[in-house]
Amino acid sequence: MTRPPLTIPAAIEAMRAEKRLLANGMALYTLPANEFEVLRVTFVFRAGSSAQRVPFSASATANLLAEGTRRFTARELAERLDYYGSWYDVNLDRDYVYISFATLSKFYRETLEAAEEILLHPLFPEEELRTYCAKRKQRLRIDRQKVDVKAREAFARALFGAEHPYGATYDEALYDTLTRTDVETFYRTHYTAENCFAVCSGRITDEERAAVAAIAEQLPHGTSACPEFPEPQTTYDTTVEHPGAVQSSIRIGRLLFGREHPDFVGMQVVAAALGGYFGSRLMQNLRERHGYTYGAVAAMVNFDRTGYLAIATQVGTEATEAALAEIYAEIERLRTEPLGEEELSLVKNIMAGEMMRILDGPFGIADVTIENILCGRNNEVIDENLRRIRTMTPADVQRLAQKYLAREDLVTVVAGENIK
Repeated sequence: MTRPPLTIPAAIEAMRAEKRLLANGMALYTLPANEFEVLRVTFVFRAGSSAQRVPFSASATANLLAEGTRRFTARELAERLDYYGSWYDVNLDRDYVYISFATLSKFYRETLEAAEEILLHPLFPEEELRTYCAKRKQRLRIDRQKVDVKAREAFARALFGAEHPYGATYDEALYDTLTRTDVETFYRTHYTAENCFAVCSGRITDEERAAVAAIAEQLPHGTSACPEFPEPQTTYDTTVEHPGAVQSSIRIGRLLFGREHPDFVGMQVVAAALGGYFGSRLMQNLRERHGYTYGAVAAMVNFDRTGYLAIATQVGTEATEAALAEIYAEIERLRTEPLGEEELSLVKNIMAGEMMRILDGPFGIADVTIENILCGRNNEVIDENLRRIRTMTPADVQRLAQKYLAREDLVTVVAGENIK
C-alpha cells in the first residue's frame, strides 16, 4: 500500500460572515452551510470575570441563566432541550461569556424558544444560587489542593499583579457572601445589546435568521462594559510552597501582546517549536531524554487587552532544578542557534494542519469567526496568518526569540515542596 502524498495548502479560503445590524444596534453574523441539517447560535457577551466588581458574580450569572426562568424551572428547561436533542453550553473566560445553542434544523423553533427564556428572562432563584455557590466553593477548595492549580493562579498574579483583573484570585469563602442582588445587577449591567454580538452557523434560511434576530433585538440597551485596567505589576521569580507535593508545577513566560500585534503569529511559531506538539524541543528534552515529565507545553495566550507566552510542565520534586535549567537552555538555544529547515518545516505543517482541523465543519468556522471578530478582523485574516506561518524562516524564529525571550524578561513560578 502506498501512502498518499502529504499536501499542505498554500492558501485557506474561509467563508466570510455576513454582518447585519439589528434594531437595537447589536451585530448578527451568519455563516450559512445549508448542506448541514443543524443550526448553532452563539451569543458572545463582554461579561467575563474581568468585568465583575463582586467576586464570582460573573461566573455565577453565566452558569445560573438556565436555572429557572419566567416560564420554566431548571428541570423543565433541561428536559425540553434534551427532548429535542438540543445542546446548550456556557463558556466563560477573563473577558467574555459564550452562550451557545445547537439543534437539528427541524427543531430550531423549539430550541430558540428555550434560548429566549434563558437569555432574556432568567430568575436566578435563591435556592439555586445557594446550591451553586456551595458546590463551587467546595470544588475550588479541592482544586486549590492541586499543585498545578496553585502554580496557575500564582503565575497569573506574577504576570499581572494581584489587583489586576487578569491576575486576581479570590478566597473561596467569598461564595458565601455572593447575593442574588449581586447576580441580578451583573446581569442587568452586562447582558445588553451594547455588550453582545451573535454568530449563527449551519442551515440558515430567512426564517432561522429572523427567529434569531427576534430574540437578539429584545436585549436591552445599556452601557458598554469596558472598565479601565491598572498597569500590570509583574513579579519575575515566585515560589509557592505546597507541603506533601510529590511533583513541582512549573510556569515560565512573559507578558507580550495580543493577536493584533504583527509579531503574534511569529511568536506562535516560536512557541510551537518550543512546546507546541509532541515532538517539540521541550518534549524531546524533558520527556524523551531525561524522563522528568509526561508532558510540557508552550503557547501564546490571547486576552482582550494583552497576551502572553506560557510554558507549563510538572516534574518530580527531585528534578525541579534540573528541569528549570533544561527549559532555560532550550529557550537560549532558540536565541543562539537557527532552527533547522526540516524542523521548521515540520512545525509549519503541524500548525497548518491544526488550522485546517479547526476549520472543519460549520461550527469550527463559527468558533474561528468569533475569535476574529473579537480581534476586530474578518475571516480573511486566516489566509493571511497561514501565509505568515509559511514564510517564516529560521532567521525569523531566532530574531523573535532574541527579541522576546531574554532570560531577564521571563517570569518563573514554581509550586511544590521545599522549593529553593
